[in-house]
Amino acid sequence: MTALLTFTVLVLVAIAIWQMTKIFQLSQLRTEHTEVANDNDNKTNGYLLFAFLIFIYGITIFSFAKYSKVLLPEAASEHGGEYDQLMWVSFAIIFFVQTITQALLHYFGYKYRGQEGKKALFYADNDRLEFIWTIIPVIVLAGLILWGLYTWTTIMDVNDEDDPIVVELYAQQFNWTARYAGDDNVLGDANVRLIDINKANVLGIDESDPNGEDDVIVKELHLPVGRKVNFKMRSQDVLHSAYMPHFRAQMNCVPGMITQFSFTPTVTTEEMRRNPDVVDKVKRTNAIRAERAAEGLPNSDPWEFDYILLCNKICGKSHYNMQMKIIVETEEEFNKWMAEQKTFKENMTPAQ
Repeated sequence: MTALLTFTVLVLVAIAIWQMTKIFQLSQLRTEHTEVANDNDNKTNGYLLFAFLIFIYGITIFSFAKYSKVLLPEAASEHGGEYDQLMWVSFAIIFFVQTITQALLHYFGYKYRGQEGKKALFYADNDRLEFIWTIIPVIVLAGLILWGLYTWTTIMDVNDEDDPIVVELYAQQFNWTARYAGDDNVLGDANVRLIDINKANVLGIDESDPNGEDDVIVKELHLPVGRKVNFKMRSQDVLHSAYMPHFRAQMNCVPGMITQFSFTPTVTTEEMRRNPDVVDKVKRTNAIRAERAAEGLPNSDPWEFDYILLCNKICGKSHYNMQMKIIVETEEEFNKWMAEQKTFKENMTPAQ
């Protein structure tokens, strides 16, 4: 890949030098140049159009064949399948239209190239053609937009149906903290002005609110498979974005307000680790890490797949490292883990 980029840069530099040389030549007043294209020039340019058409088709096919393996595996949430379907249908339409229009563009560029003694036929307008090339995109785009709005409305329907778990995702430079609503499934009131590090109140939970006493604060997110989760999101400092790619979920975390998102996990971590695409990715990643280990380089430990929560906003110099592990497990495993966690009330320490 590095060799390809180097070669591309060298070609572009050569073209730039060539163009500058032509500009210099044209700037010499006493030098005579014939810059009017003749029939051979036009024919050559027509052939170059076909060559470029083959190139863009080839690079597209190559990219799909070479880099499809780096795409995300199947969605691990209930709404993710519909989300992916909408994306792939949009891609199919875009590539179909792109293939047809590029072929016509380059073909007509060759067929109707300039020739000596040949005059182009001029149409002032053609109502039928204009109607056709206007109404078709209108219909297609309207269909995609309506489908997208329906999908968006369905995904963003955050409600208390189906007995959801309530979890807060708290963002700050440069880490995440999760807060579960506890046995009452109601989060206690919180405000950044109430943060008291000396009393381990790192999220600014209102100590006078009884709903917050059983809240559970953790640094690793556990979710029960098949159980709906309502996420409430806050930011302490700047704009962050809670991004969980495998669940096709993302929502901005805005200072001074609470945003929310909801989804139901459908694939446990252990099940996803057995997914053929994930197995292949782990194998490829660990092969690279083994090479790094042999050279004594850092970040060379064997990697195991985990769901992950990322920040998808450039929030500062350590933005790249703002992430939290997500574990999707059975209801029994989740309940066992929750029983081992201390509540906010239990974790509170008296001020020194």
